[in-house]
Amino acid sequence: MKTARLNKPEPVERSPLKITELPRPIAGPGQLLLRVRACGLCHTDLHTIEGDIVPPHYPIIPGHQVVAIIEELGDGVEGWDDGDRVGVPWLYRACGTCDHCARGDENLCDRAQFTGFHVDGGYAEFMVADARYVLPLPDGLGDEEVAPLLCAGIIGYRSLHKSDLHPGERLGLVGFGASAHLAIQVATYWDCEVYVFTRSESHRQLARDLGAVWVGGSEDRAPVPLDRAILFAPVGDLVPVTLEKIRPGGTLAINAIHLSSIPEMEYRVIYGERTLRSVANATYRDGVEFLRLATEIPVKVSTRKYALEEANQALNDLKNSRIDGAGVLLP
Repeated sequence: MKTARLNKPEPVERSPLKITELPRPIAGPGQLLLRVRACGLCHTDLHTIEGDIVPPHYPIIPGHQVVAIIEELGDGVEGWDDGDRVGVPWLYRACGTCDHCARGDENLCDRAQFTGFHVDGGYAEFMVADARYVLPLPDGLGDEEVAPLLCAGIIGYRSLHKSDLHPGERLGLVGFGASAHLAIQVATYWDCEVYVFTRSESHRQLARDLGAVWVGGSEDRAPVPLDRAILFAPVGDLVPVTLEKIRPGGTLAINAIHLSSIPEMEYRVIYGERTLRSVANATYRDGVEFLRLATEIPVKVSTRKYALEEANQALNDLKNSRIDGAGVLLP
């Protein structure tokens, strides 16, 4: 099978992903062998490839927003059939027995494994997945439209909840890539006013098209104080800048697995019972809930498609904000 494999971390400009032929994997007990139909691009892939976050071993095949068809069932698998279309998210599996898992917070499990990081992911023609953690997919969206929902959409949905957003409130979105262009649609569905901060003019136009009531740069102040905000850009310098935009009692949620250092800031910036919170991964339940909501709204997914052989160029485009919406690899 054809793969785009990472042998060692390097800047994406050096084309670190190598097109490599490998044997097709075999589904073990409790696993599914999947034929990959589409795999969304994510900043987490970029952080892995460039060494901002370090997987436990190399080589590794990235990719964790995978739309696939079941080719074979491993021993003991129930509830799935050959030919079913499924989604493989970032959470590959959790231990199921620790305190976090017992509380339903398997996203915080110390022994959790993540797709395209601990185990090979979807930058390939085939992959295996744990049958307990793949997601059933809605019929109304094509492969390339569903793929970005499996991380960008799910983590955006979790970030909305972790920002303490209530219907009718004012929400700021700082950065407007794949996750934010889906989160805005949920927020507007909940009758929230959305204010978008991004430097890209094409991203600003997409935000307007999706219902933003105001757009500007991160250095700009919205015309009204915000109740909540979500930081999508992995830039720690923007934390105090964004807190300044939030009313007393408001919340800033950081949607980032990797963030540059947060600078020293005056206490007044967070004073007034403002909340600063990280968002770490997502649960299986988040995925089920979001996919149901995405069909109810329904969300509109803006995508740019790439062949598997174009993976390095696709990630370069992602790094330099040249993708409006979400990038998707089609093996």
